[in-house]
Amino acid sequence: MTYKNVLLEIGTEEIPSRFLPETLEFLEKTAKEDFRNARIGFKSMAVFATPRRIALMVRDVDDQQQDLVNTFKGPAWTAAFDMNGNPTRAAFGFAKSKGVTIERLAAVEVDGVKYAHAEVSEPGKPTLEILPELLPALIRKLVFPKSMYWNIPSVRFARPIRWIVAMADKTVVPFQYGGIAAGSVTRGHRFMGARQIAVDDAANFMERLYDNHVILDQEKRRQKMIAGINALEHDLDGSVELDPDIINENLYLVEYPVPFFGSFSKKFLEIPEEVLVTSMKKNQKYFSVRGKNGKLLPYFVGVSNNLASNMSVVREGNERVLRARLEDAAFFWAEDLKHPLAANVERLKTIVYQEKLGTLHDKVMATRDLALWLCAEMGLKDTLQLLDRAAFLAKADLVTNMVYEFPDLQGVMGREYALRNGEPERVAKAIYEQYLPKAAGSELPEDTVGALLGLAERVHVIASCFKVGFEPTGSQDPYALRRAARCINEILWGKTMDVDLGRLVARSCEQLSIPEDVRERIVGFLQQRLHVQIREKGYGHELSTLAASVARGRPLQVLRFLEVFSKLQGEQWFLDLVTAAVRVRNILSKSEERSTSVDETLFSKDAETRLYAEIVRINPLVEDALAARNWKALAAHLSELSPFVTSFFDDVLVMDPDERVKCNRLHLLVLCNALFLEVGDLGILKGA
Repeated sequence: MTYKNVLLEIGTEEIPSRFLPETLEFLEKTAKEDFRNARIGFKSMAVFATPRRIALMVRDVDDQQQDLVNTFKGPAWTAAFDMNGNPTRAAFGFAKSKGVTIERLAAVEVDGVKYAHAEVSEPGKPTLEILPELLPALIRKLVFPKSMYWNIPSVRFARPIRWIVAMADKTVVPFQYGGIAAGSVTRGHRFMGARQIAVDDAANFMERLYDNHVILDQEKRRQKMIAGINALEHDLDGSVELDPDIINENLYLVEYPVPFFGSFSKKFLEIPEEVLVTSMKKNQKYFSVRGKNGKLLPYFVGVSNNLASNMSVVREGNERVLRARLEDAAFFWAEDLKHPLAANVERLKTIVYQEKLGTLHDKVMATRDLALWLCAEMGLKDTLQLLDRAAFLAKADLVTNMVYEFPDLQGVMGREYALRNGEPERVAKAIYEQYLPKAAGSELPEDTVGALLGLAERVHVIASCFKVGFEPTGSQDPYALRRAARCINEILWGKTMDVDLGRLVARSCEQLSIPEDVRERIVGFLQQRLHVQIREKGYGHELSTLAASVARGRPLQVLRFLEVFSKLQGEQWFLDLVTAAVRVRNILSKSEERSTSVDETLFSKDAETRLYAEIVRINPLVEDALAARNWKALAAHLSELSPFVTSFFDDVLVMDPDERVKCNRLHLLVLCNALFLEVGDLGILKGA
């Protein structure tokens, strides 16, 4: 027999929408673990949330806990039973301690020895006896970014709990939590539903809520919300921008979504559209609307939690609130334009970037110097002047009224103010693009100026933080240095910029007077982050390690090396070469010979003559390929060498009885090994 539905609903005051997605994920995972640990079988489980409730629905639940069967190992069988099969005192004692009869002892072989084993079965309890402990324990495990207490200080939750519903089909699961007794009475929508709703069966729970204007299932709520928004587009003659963040936020702000639209004065369209979109998004959770030409229209779409009898009142109220917000934005825009962006740079001297690292002005000047050094290092002379100006203005927008009000607009406003001030377009663009990418896999800088500025700033931040001891740990990374390192690699790969990160770090450390040991830790940190990203691309550990050692601090070359050599790992010649490299290394590890002085007159086998000639021929070609970082050419040269090395080991006995011949052959292997080591430690691929 099973219970068709086991229900738990926690009714609360409005919970912040940002808390709920992670809470649902945690609740589902924890509930599954708790039911399984309690040995209660079920078919499926679902979790739901609205601002006023968190619910768990478990379907087809066993009415009885599964029996617990434990097997205990006892004395050796020969000690428990004599030669005639009669039980000894050891057998009786073991059986008594486990509460079983002698007849229930069984012989089980462990590592070739038979032992007496007792199987003890503990009958499962009815599920209704387990749930009164399991369900409140589940509530207690829920954690939130911020919790509060109300009646009982020891009981904390995101918001005060006002009611609890706990049922197994038609039966109430009795328990108390936070002074609230679980029952079968829930509540409908705050404005459109009944204050008390009796639930006669857990199966009818969601239907009863729907009748009272609560769509409990967030996915159905999402569908209704988006369908309502799509229906408005006809009246707006435009397209609503369905920002995923705003969809998710509105989803957990309402129990019954009612999309509506409003308008604002066209005069506000003179403000940069990012300001309008940000103001609507951050302050009011509105969706913006664009016309067929892609330009912003003077409309917005909101989602109400109340189907008012007169929605025009709702619309007018929201328009009034948004108008005030946009008036503020227009004022900030006008005030900021009274002073050129360059005039703000001096004000950065009054803002402390970090107590141990100086002012924001110090950071800007150091980044500027590093960016110009990198630009010269890469031979981008045409970019130097533009980069100098962009780096000078890079953080000037941080002291503007607009960015103070909307911090997310840093860079965006710098770009807009720079354009209004007549700065070159590429300079203005770089002020914005220095922050790209903002997240893993997101938009990269389009222009080299912005890419160089972004690289220099991230390296400077990493070096500065290491200098004052703010290195990332396993649990903490307050200055997001891991993200900065990730962005550095994404820029270098996406923009195909061949930068020697080791030299760039060294230059930054020179600026900041960072000692050698700290510089080495910075380089190690960047190498470790590069290795992580390479592994994410599907490349193996051994090949990634080889690539990093060969490319020597150049992330772009690491990736290009991997793209070439990953295709070789299945080819027989390459497998033979790796095997030979390992064999050469192993032979030399047992010998003290390190000379590369080879005497051709001592050769007695064609294989050693051919190998020596091939090494002499191919060595400068390998050096040229490495210097040019031409990985395809390097692979081609190695493929030419491979059969000669294989033939040598097939035909030649290195440890010849003649001491002179043996030493000469060892010298040849030292020469061969030197060639291998130019490429890297190929031997590490043997375990790949």
